[in-house]
Amino acid sequence: MTLTFAVDHQSTTAPYEQLRAQISERARSGRLPVGYKLPTVRGLAEQLGLAANTVAKAYKALEADGV
Repeated sequence: MTLTFAVDHQSTTAPYEQLRAQISERARSGRLPVGYKLPTVRGLAEQLGLAANTVAKAYKALEADGV
């Protein structure tokens, strides 16, 4: 299973929040199965054209939310 994430760089919503919301919504809807291994911080950052710290911030927020 391959999931694709996207960030709208023109949006007023912060990139980390866009990413956090996409992952959270997919987890809650069941499209992201329990135990699914997310891409590495660096790998996803490179794929989306983001700084690694931005992806790490999204992952930390998801962890804090219990996702």
